[in-house]
Amino acid sequence: MPSTQKPMRYGHTEGHTDVCFDDIGSYIVTCGSDGDVRIWENLDDDDPKSINVGEKAYSFALKNGRLVTAVSNNTVQIHTFPEGAPDGILTRFTTNANHVVFNRDGTKIAAGSSDFMVKVVEVTDSSQQKTFRGHDAPVLSLSFDPQDAFLTSASCDGSVRVWKISDQTCVTSWPLLQKCNDVINAKSICRLAWQPKSGKLLAVPVEKVVKLYRRETWDNQFDLSDNFITQTLSIVTWSPCGQYVAAGSVDGCIAVWNVDTQQCVERMKHEKGYTICGLAWHPKGGQIAYTDTEGNLGLLENVCNRDGKKSSGKVSSAVTKDYNDLFDEDDDFLNTDLVEPRSSPKVVSNEEDDDDDDLMLASGHPRHRGAIIEDDENSLDTALMKVNSNLEKDDDNDQDGSIPVLPVSTTQRPFYDGPMPTPQQKPFQSGSTPSHLTHRFMVWNSIGIIRCYNDEQDNAIDVEFHDTSIHHATHLPNSLNHTMADLSSEAILLACESTEELASKLHCVHFSSWDSNKEWTVDMPKDEDIEAICLGQGWAACATSAMLTRVFTIGGVQKEIFSLPGPVVSMAGHGEQLVVIYHRGTGFDGDQCLGVQLIELGKKKRQVLHGNPLPLTRKSYLMWVGFSAEGTPCYVDSEGIVKMLNRGLGNTWIPVCDTREYCKGKSDHYWVIGIHENPQQLRCIPCKGARFPPTLPRPAVAILSFKLPYCQITTEKGQMEEQFWRSVVFHNHLDYLSKNGYEYDENAKNEAAKEQQELLMKLFALSCKLEREFRCVELADLMTQNAVNLAIKYASRSRKLILAQRLSEMAIEKATEMAAPEEEEEEEDFRNHLNAGYSNSTTEWSQPRVRNLLHEQDMEDSKEADAVEEVEEMQKFRQNPFCKTVGLPEMSTPKSAVITSSSQGRVNPFKVLANQKDPTAHSANILDNMSKFSKNTPTPNSRAVNKQKSPVIKPLMPKPKSKQALAATFFQPRPPHAGDKAVEEKEEKAENILPEIQAAPTENKRPKTGFQMWLEENRESILADNPDLEEADIIKEGMSRFRVLSSDERMVWTEKAKGGAASNSAEAKKRKRPADAKNEGKEKLEEKSKEDSSLPKKRKPLDPSTNVRLSAFAFKQS
Repeated sequence: MPSTQKPMRYGHTEGHTDVCFDDIGSYIVTCGSDGDVRIWENLDDDDPKSINVGEKAYSFALKNGRLVTAVSNNTVQIHTFPEGAPDGILTRFTTNANHVVFNRDGTKIAAGSSDFMVKVVEVTDSSQQKTFRGHDAPVLSLSFDPQDAFLTSASCDGSVRVWKISDQTCVTSWPLLQKCNDVINAKSICRLAWQPKSGKLLAVPVEKVVKLYRRETWDNQFDLSDNFITQTLSIVTWSPCGQYVAAGSVDGCIAVWNVDTQQCVERMKHEKGYTICGLAWHPKGGQIAYTDTEGNLGLLENVCNRDGKKSSGKVSSAVTKDYNDLFDEDDDFLNTDLVEPRSSPKVVSNEEDDDDDDLMLASGHPRHRGAIIEDDENSLDTALMKVNSNLEKDDDNDQDGSIPVLPVSTTQRPFYDGPMPTPQQKPFQSGSTPSHLTHRFMVWNSIGIIRCYNDEQDNAIDVEFHDTSIHHATHLPNSLNHTMADLSSEAILLACESTEELASKLHCVHFSSWDSNKEWTVDMPKDEDIEAICLGQGWAACATSAMLTRVFTIGGVQKEIFSLPGPVVSMAGHGEQLVVIYHRGTGFDGDQCLGVQLIELGKKKRQVLHGNPLPLTRKSYLMWVGFSAEGTPCYVDSEGIVKMLNRGLGNTWIPVCDTREYCKGKSDHYWVIGIHENPQQLRCIPCKGARFPPTLPRPAVAILSFKLPYCQITTEKGQMEEQFWRSVVFHNHLDYLSKNGYEYDENAKNEAAKEQQELLMKLFALSCKLEREFRCVELADLMTQNAVNLAIKYASRSRKLILAQRLSEMAIEKATEMAAPEEEEEEEDFRNHLNAGYSNSTTEWSQPRVRNLLHEQDMEDSKEADAVEEVEEMQKFRQNPFCKTVGLPEMSTPKSAVITSSSQGRVNPFKVLANQKDPTAHSANILDNMSKFSKNTPTPNSRAVNKQKSPVIKPLMPKPKSKQALAATFFQPRPPHAGDKAVEEKEEKAENILPEIQAAPTENKRPKTGFQMWLEENRESILADNPDLEEADIIKEGMSRFRVLSSDERMVWTEKAKGGAASNSAEAKKRKRPADAKNEGKEKLEEKSKEDSSLPKKRKPLDPSTNVRLSAFAFKQS
């Protein structure tokens, strides 16, 4: 099967980088121009051990626990491996050494330098040295003959020489390379290599081919080439079996040839095309590690994972039969072989077990489906090696016709062809670095930092607080070898694993305690280890290997115990909240299967999340879990995705940041230490080429911004949508705090609401410009009442009257929704709302207010014509009808002042004496003043922003019929010219008429308005359509129908009212009650029925609030 190329990762800084495996292949070791040798457990190891060997490392070699390096101080040093302890200097040169290699048994090293010399040094006795002179330029590379007879060297002088080690003479030399004066100018570093074991062939990379020379005769046996190679090859290496040769080129190509067939069997291209400068084959085959000149490390897997020889036809047929029979018998192999340790493969000895066994490979490493082990020597099991040898004999002697016990070689056994289970993630403590480090962070959170030092000098714990007013820095001994820690503003919590003698312990340092005994310790039951711990406000908790969560008070009293559905992964606490992450089951194909429980441990204990699945990015694992500073659960996965609990959407998880967007390299990561919602900050530590920071020097904290992954984020619309919903998500905690009785910053809530409404208005304006009126209504549905009022104004001025009408209907619905909870408010607040004059029902709370209104209305001595009233209102409204302060003195003055202001020129044509008790009379007096208040309807909703303003004026909204008696004459005093274009366009004309109207006698009489005359003639029509309407509903319906008339039609009625003022004065005197208006309306309706029939067909009436809101600006012209 083809090889697989894993993504490259950062290894060292830019420059020449070398790589090799250790003797048994358990580590990948690299060195680079940063002077470090790093030991990687695997390619995904984010915390490799680092050994600093000098300012710059040019080359290194590893054998028998000895690490030899060529460094920039012109020396070849030796260190112990893997400890990294210096063990002396083997040799020196006058310039830097370019390459060092071990011989086969590790007793000698060879080093080539830029001073043209090659030295061979005994490792155990560095005084035993041999020097090889003959090159005329810096030495590029060296290679020991496996039999220790010859040493090969390549140089910048263009030659490749073979030296006889015993007498230090040059046996042969080939002018193969391009000449240059220094290593940095060399087109190829020409890393040559001898065939392992026998040493029969020497491979030399020359231009685009690999030349193979035969030992002793030194003839060029053949060349290995392929069309895939387009640039110069610079390095070759042999597989441990000696059957394959791998070569890397200066343009990032890697090719593998089968030496026997001379065929290229593997091809790979570097993802960025950098020069390959390091190449190493795994000691057991199957993997090739490689490095480039940019300091990156890569890995090829399943390389040449096949037999060197072809199997016989009999073997092939047996393979097919075996594969077909794999699922014919019972499928116990799913529950047996796959759950056994992968390091102990099974070998069968009879045909009965053929179908069930050998599902795992002999090397102990899981392969891809259908994978095969490469060679005899790559197997760990001697039994399998014997089987292989039998197969080879069968291949050589086909006439036998015999088939071995195993129908295939060890490498051709198929196994379970389905999703592979993912190993479960081990428990970890959020904010901690790996426990195997000698110097590590046990926790880093918003309170402080706990460091652990476990070396030869000291085994201690240092606690540092960000805010020293909480507590001073503390130094604690670590005699129990604590491996877990958590820190809060009240205590330090530590835990250790059990040993053969001691039980697992939970240790708490309660430094905020007021008594003298500030520490307590609890031993876990036998065979129960603590795996995760956390602290909250007044409590501590730990999760154990028995899948139990134990809760304690901060003083050490044991509280609740509850079971977890699976092994714990991590846990965190904040205030009264506890979040626990555990394994819900086994994941497949690299995915973890995690669950989350969120529990509140306050007085009212409840479970918020009941084991819901924790959504992780594909093929990722959990890296950090905790709470924001405001108490919202959050977590981070290994792909750098930060997710937060969205309490506003049914406790779902929403991604709020992708830290990978801020990383410069693929191997860079951000280590999260804290999340803040206000201000919006993600606090983390940048890690170059690793997932965890070192303890020294102290890492610098970076602050990243949040960004929700919305679509089309580059457009203006997408940006505003992302900003709006991010503001909503990051202020959900305010609602949570208020519901649970916590203190919170009301100013922050107000600012958030203001920001959100501004963004909605911008989106609304953008949608209007794009002629997306339906989208405008959708956006308005997210707005508050105030913002909807502004949207109505914007739509009207944009000549989008249909949109304005729909928004007005929406405004009424919103007002109704707002009114429902208001009726349940406190008595005093309820009285304030009623006194504002916006209640549609006569209640005991409104009676005192009505009396005041009646008394003040009796003080009115003068009345004005409708035109005067309209002009005054328009002038006031034009200042800014949506301003919270301008033109609204009544908003900040006592209620009596509101009515007093209405007496300065406002009149009530239906004035009733104070001693009259008819409810409709009270209604008339209240609503006569509504013309003033109705202009301010957009403003009252400022109560949503600041409840302290008094009085709070709510928009009028429809109520049940039982509450509408008080609204009988709501719209009667409303001048019908409020939305008249003619009046708005001709203010000067209205002002000229004003003195004449004021000069007319107004005491105890008032001319009819155009609306009154229209209503008189159309009342019968309204009743015919709606016979069940009460008086208040008739008025409302009449006003709605009158408003939809065209401006010309309304002007006709207005002129009629003005023209008939003299003749109708007697009737106007008599019309003091709504009942009189009803009777007189019937008479007029009969007289004008013919004229009424000639009026245009009525459109669907607008709602009352539409008239109120659009009265002053719906037809306003600039």
